[in-house]
Amino acid sequence: MDFETVIGLETHVQLKTKSKMWCGCANEFGAPPNTHVCPVCLGLPGVLPVANEEALRLTALTGLLLNGTISPQAKFDRKNYFYPDMPKNYQITQYDRPSSVGGYVDFEFAGGITRVRLTRSHLEEDVGKNFHFERHSGVDFNRAGVPLLEIVSEPDLKSADMAYEYLNALKEILIHGGISDCDMEKGMVRCDVNVSVRPKGVQELGAKIEIKNMNSFSGVRRALEYEIPRQIEVLRNGGKLTQETRRWDDAASVTESMRTKEMAHDYRYFPEPDLMPFVPSKDWLEEVRRRVVELPLARKQRFMHDYQLPASDAETFKNEIRLGDYFEATAKQAKHPKAVANWIINNLRAKMGETLTSLDELKFNPASILELVELVESGKISTKIAQDVFGEMFASGERPGAMVDRKGLAQVSDTSAIEKFCDEAIAGNPKVADDYRAGKAAALNFLKGQVMKLSKGKANPSLVGEILERKLGRNSSNGKSVHR
Repeated sequence: MDFETVIGLETHVQLKTKSKMWCGCANEFGAPPNTHVCPVCLGLPGVLPVANEEALRLTALTGLLLNGTISPQAKFDRKNYFYPDMPKNYQITQYDRPSSVGGYVDFEFAGGITRVRLTRSHLEEDVGKNFHFERHSGVDFNRAGVPLLEIVSEPDLKSADMAYEYLNALKEILIHGGISDCDMEKGMVRCDVNVSVRPKGVQELGAKIEIKNMNSFSGVRRALEYEIPRQIEVLRNGGKLTQETRRWDDAASVTESMRTKEMAHDYRYFPEPDLMPFVPSKDWLEEVRRRVVELPLARKQRFMHDYQLPASDAETFKNEIRLGDYFEATAKQAKHPKAVANWIINNLRAKMGETLTSLDELKFNPASILELVELVESGKISTKIAQDVFGEMFASGERPGAMVDRKGLAQVSDTSAIEKFCDEAIAGNPKVADDYRAGKAAALNFLKGQVMKLSKGKANPSLVGEILERKLGRNSSNGKSVHR
């Protein structure tokens, strides 16, 4: 019997705010334990939460970026459970009226564009962090109360690789949109995996197994690569799977049972009595809409369509947003955008990395790149000379055209002058000339090099090749020399 996999993901993302969700404590990673705390985030008696408006804005913005519907009225609820890192013994979250409903994520997968639908994006608060030592345990509440957005997908994912690519695409959107820095090493993104298997052709879902608190996308993929065959093996051996929560042991590369899965009624949800429902106004929503940015995939596709760039170049400009903006500022005026992309990716980016220079520190503007490309395309300077010009332009900021004129670097395209250089190269290397006439094509490149050396790199390379071939009299159609 063949089986198919059904996967849904719950992705938890810390929002990029300066303060926590319900109080004024700093939302900052790396502070000494329990230094960013107050009576509110410690859940002390008598305190009242006050919602962080920027977190509400970022939640709505996420809904717009993910093609969701912003709820006309969202409310907060208490999710009751006890755990040492939850100081109030309940979490303030959104249950039946989340901030954003529906939506989808499009991403590249298996040579095409794949869409995963979203169920909801709801706002809640993060919990503290437990630390376990040799003889005791401790808890740091600095993270407790940090605004946390939970993005829940529909069970549209079919494989470990598909889940991995979806998570990376979602992360790109959140970073591009300014929602979160998504630094996984700082715990800003975590993921719960819901996975089941069923015989192919069966519509009913199998028993849902949850794998909790995955803190890396590669870990999600490896956990699924273990868990999917495990479930299939149980069913093929006549066993039965029950709904449960498992943990991923990264060192052993196995999942282990933790507990039977809780149902919604186990958490005894009820409306948060200390917070009014949130009803966004038209003006408030319009302010959020103005922060919507172009999605990464759309940006890549547009660069490929508008500037005829290959996928690899468009991918670079998708990932490096400011470099892509710098390219676009030039490419809109260029006859050959691909040539501009080559100089920016292969030369400018490399030089910036080598000298630890940022775009803001460049001594020249994008128009100088365009001017350099036009000097090469017009044949005024060779590519080799252009490399030297670029190096000096990067160091001094001088316009390339002015530099070429000042230093007399313009390419020699005068036929009679180039013929003279060719005659000298042939006369000085008679054996190489005879090798070419005998059919050794590589010999011509040596002679071209001699001509370029004689002309101090200024001779037009294409004219050099044409004149050498004519003077050497080789018949290119059959490889035999024709002496005239």
